[in-house]
Amino acid sequence: MDTFVLGAQIASGAGALDKLLELSCDRAAVVCDPFMAKSGASHQVTDRLDKIGCAWELFDRVVPDPTVDVVSACVSLFMEVRPTCVVALGGGSAIDTAKAASYIYTRTAKVDRPLFVAVPTTSGTGSEVTSFSVISDPEAGVKYPIVSDELLPDHAILDPELTRTVPPVVTADTGLDVLTHALEAYVATDATDMSDALAEKAAAVVFECLEHVVEHGDDIVARERMHNASCMAGVAFNNAGLGLCHAMAHALGAQVHLPHGRCNALLLPHIIRFNAKDPAVCARYARVAARVGCCCHTDVVAVEGLVRKIEQLMRAVHVAPVIEDEERRALAREKIDVMVANAQKDRCMPTNPVTATPEQIAELYRSIC
Repeated sequence: MDTFVLGAQIASGAGALDKLLELSCDRAAVVCDPFMAKSGASHQVTDRLDKIGCAWELFDRVVPDPTVDVVSACVSLFMEVRPTCVVALGGGSAIDTAKAASYIYTRTAKVDRPLFVAVPTTSGTGSEVTSFSVISDPEAGVKYPIVSDELLPDHAILDPELTRTVPPVVTADTGLDVLTHALEAYVATDATDMSDALAEKAAAVVFECLEHVVEHGDDIVARERMHNASCMAGVAFNNAGLGLCHAMAHALGAQVHLPHGRCNALLLPHIIRFNAKDPAVCARYARVAARVGCCCHTDVVAVEGLVRKIEQLMRAVHVAPVIEDEERRALAREKIDVMVANAQKDRCMPTNPVTATPEQIAELYRSIC
């Protein structure tokens, strides 16, 4: 028997942020990064909370790759405020910080889980509809994926206006993250017809829209499509699972401190070729390849067409196929054994369709160095 979970109630499209006006809560904690607070973007949330008479406190200390220390500080604020609602505003880092803090706070304070509202401002992680939160321990050089249905937000607000000013490089990295979510979910061991439908659609939208959005960030229609694709891919992988690419990307990002989407993009073509050595998995990739326009009379050639299409998209959005920075590249080579060990223990690894040996994982890392 398969189980398919949708989780959050999703409000999408221009003006979706007004969904906050329908909430019923008296105390809120708003979680964001310092830029959201300084730029005034957080006022788009807090002004609406004021309108419904909801008192609020702002936690604006979120950092990229949220750390254990930042999550602990957020929990401390929750303990003081005792929120009945948590609103996470930002990219995956803000949403993951708020998820982890809410999860820990609920258990520590022994209270009912606060209503959780996720308001993504990038089109990438899909964290607004997933039961995942990824927290970093910089001292140990490890990223820890937390997985629990209790992390699923109650509401996801997808307002494309919030993504209009995202810089091209961030748009590219997060968009390639969406593509990785979709393609990993499609071949994951827990994939179903329903997750396949969402993964296929998300992948198609990325190929149709990402290059255009990177070059024309003010196109609100294309921004909305990418925002929806991110959400669809999130629902897909939340049900189907991820795999080797994410497991390796978590380990790589923890060591060389590249954006998560960039780590995924670097590894994705190599891992597709690796997984596709299994004929059954190759056939799965060939089906999604056909969905995005890479049709051929053999599965092997179709999959190679898919890989080339990904590499072409990477070039179009100015993402290099290898680690460009010489210092980071040297560090990655030095830390390959550590990364291999951490990738093998990652929570995303079990749903990869092909088992990878330590030697094979190491060779995949070398391919991007």
